[in-house]
Amino acid sequence: MTAGDRERQQDTYPSPRASAPRRRVLAAAALAPMLAGTPSSARAVVPGAPGEAGPGLVEPVHTALSDWTSVAQALGRTGDMKRNVMYHTGLPRRDLRVVSRRITIKPALALGSHVSFVRYADGSTLLMGDVVVTERELQKFTDILHEHGIQQTAIHKHLLSQTPDIWWIHVHAHGHDPVAIARGLRAAFDSTGTPGPLPSDPPQPVDLDTDGIDAALGVKGATDDGIYKSIFVRRETVTDGGLVLPPGLGSTSAFNFQPLGGGWAAVSGDCALIAKEVQDVLVALRRAGAELVELHNHGLTDEPRLFFTHFWAVGDGVGLARALRPAVAATNVVPAGSG
Repeated sequence: MTAGDRERQQDTYPSPRASAPRRRVLAAAALAPMLAGTPSSARAVVPGAPGEAGPGLVEPVHTALSDWTSVAQALGRTGDMKRNVMYHTGLPRRDLRVVSRRITIKPALALGSHVSFVRYADGSTLLMGDVVVTERELQKFTDILHEHGIQQTAIHKHLLSQTPDIWWIHVHAHGHDPVAIARGLRAAFDSTGTPGPLPSDPPQPVDLDTDGIDAALGVKGATDDGIYKSIFVRRETVTDGGLVLPPGLGSTSAFNFQPLGGGWAAVSGDCALIAKEVQDVLVALRRAGAELVELHNHGLTDEPRLFFTHFWAVGDGVGLARALRPAVAATNVVPAGSG
């Protein structure tokens, strides 16, 4: 083989050790023809995204509920819009009675499956989600995802010592046929006991000092089906496979408080971290008295590379919030909705 032949072969089959800058240049070249014909308004940075995206990155576009009617029909469930960008559908496992650390877990605390669809300037659609399955459901659910070309990017736990055994699966798909993706998801969900649409419990005040929790954590929380939730998002622009992720998609830190009476709460939390933050946050969580559950990834090609640690704690709600504040302060996050 001549030197010229070797060069041509390397151009056709790039080395897996090719540098990140070279991969970005190749991605930019591939996307340029598509972006060239896209109106500048469709490529505008989504409100709330910190800064302009880099060259070669494809950005999300605003959509409305009416744009997702066929996806909702294929999935068999209606959803809602987040930030006018993400079409979100929640599928809480209200069919399960899960106990962890002798506490019966409410679905909104840690048993909520969620899937989100995002449309991009090149006409493609991204699916990302987190799905709750029992251990008995796990393998069949996995096989059906594979049959429909839907990837798994994480298989992990959110809770300690739970009965029955529960697993959480992160799902990922990217293509130009969102209805086909939704049909694949529907087939996978139909292999589980995930219930169809059910009404939420009537709104009611939670037995917690929510003002005190807000002040301690530095974010205004919200009640969701009896659970008080405090949410933060990463400040950075996060990308995945050349796609700019809307703020909050796959990059949130969440502190969920389930009232136990007398101002006490069980907290199931999840912190989104970059590598240099991991050890400081693990130390801060243990100093707060939290039990560590998992340290893992949610995605496979995200930049910056994100890690997530799930934790569990029980105690006075405001006291826990104060103790957990250093874990928040050790990460580059802002309250969700602050822009």
